[in-house]
Amino acid sequence: MAEGLIIAAAGTGSGKTLITLALLARMRARGVEVAAAKVGPDYIDPAFHAAATGKPCITLDPWAMSKAELVQRLRALDESAELVLIEGVMGLFDGAAGGGGATADLAAAFDLPVVIVLDARRQGPTLAAVARGLTAFRKDVPVAGFILNRTASPAHAEMLAEAIETATGRPVVGAIGVHADLALPARHLGLVQAREHEHLQKFLNQAAEDIGAQVSLCRLANLTRPLGPAAKRIHSCDDGEFWRLAPLGQRIAVADDAAFGFAYAHLLQDWHEQGAEIRPFSPLADEAPDADCDAVFLPGGYPELHAKALASADRFKAGLKTAAARGALIYGECGGFMVLGEAIIDADGKGHAMCGLLPFTSSFARRQLHLGYRAFTLAESAPLPWHGPLRGHEFHYATITDAKAAPPLFANVRDSRGADLQPMGLVNGRVCGSFLHVITRHADIEGAEETPETSGKAEPEGKRP
Repeated sequence: MAEGLIIAAAGTGSGKTLITLALLARMRARGVEVAAAKVGPDYIDPAFHAAATGKPCITLDPWAMSKAELVQRLRALDESAELVLIEGVMGLFDGAAGGGGATADLAAAFDLPVVIVLDARRQGPTLAAVARGLTAFRKDVPVAGFILNRTASPAHAEMLAEAIETATGRPVVGAIGVHADLALPARHLGLVQAREHEHLQKFLNQAAEDIGAQVSLCRLANLTRPLGPAAKRIHSCDDGEFWRLAPLGQRIAVADDAAFGFAYAHLLQDWHEQGAEIRPFSPLADEAPDADCDAVFLPGGYPELHAKALASADRFKAGLKTAAARGALIYGECGGFMVLGEAIIDADGKGHAMCGLLPFTSSFARRQLHLGYRAFTLAESAPLPWHGPLRGHEFHYATITDAKAAPPLFANVRDSRGADLQPMGLVNGRVCGSFLHVITRHADIEGAEETPETSGKAEPEGKRP
């Protein structure tokens, strides 16, 4: 049975990702079997967590996922390690625009202790008022302690710790100074991907030594709670059933490189556990999907940064067209969707020819942010093997130009406030894609009905032989 806690923050940019990585790496170096999870829609942080733990980092999304699904994800974590650190998203109480999805919601639902990272730059005892407000804002959220980040000196850290502990009654379990050499570089969709760090293991080792050593692992361990009892208690309530998304096929070629790095670990794991073979390949290395694959998945990523290389990847593009001609299901999300189009126009206005399997061009010449959770269903024309209500998110700067008439992939699209949006995506036979990243199926869309018979190949959790 694993012990666990959540590492949260007062706001984005407080340093919780770096601190979480440092703690994971330090504990692993000491022989502790550690695992990690990430709250909210994120592909980039989990890749760093996986490097630090040696295990896939699973998403826990309290807006997209039902309680039944969260229970199963937590149970899997409980069986995978001695200690589980769950990194929060944004600030502790920040979530979907229409409410829900916050780190606090997960903590409250499962009574998971929260340790909050506080940015100490240019802060005095007023930071204690912030800490007290965080502990009092929601009584159902078990704030267990604090970690100070970017303290100016030992005296500064001592002053803040005394003020915070007096004001909140919770311990400060660590005080970390400024480590400019350990900053994680970022770009327009978040941190630079873990796979692009040439010396990632050296970076993690240094973080464990320089940052992890400034947090008391013993005091932190005293704040953890067992994951299992919380999951069992919630599961005893009638919170519905958990249907995994059916695999796209029996043998699924999955693009996996610096241009296509945004695949959710839980989806690939679910497909594998349902009997599908996952076969990675690299379009950037001009590799084609295996000839006997009956499905191809192009995840999101950064194709706009590699448009020239992808445009000249003739074997990849020919292999994708051959797969389409033989009737394989081809599905692209966001960046993968753009590569299925006719061209990508880069930020300088230069066009790069893509696969031409869907009738549109995507452009970064006029960037426009599209961001938010989405609830939706498959359109009638969709070839995907999924049924019922779906949930996911949208996060991109690209715009569509020169789109020709084609059936949509997703219908009944709503944002997190419940406002209706236009149908999304395109379908051309068994080739399809959209800017949406699908997270899961969810029964909480008004008017939706779920039955095992309409759930594709995946039976409800607990009802399979």
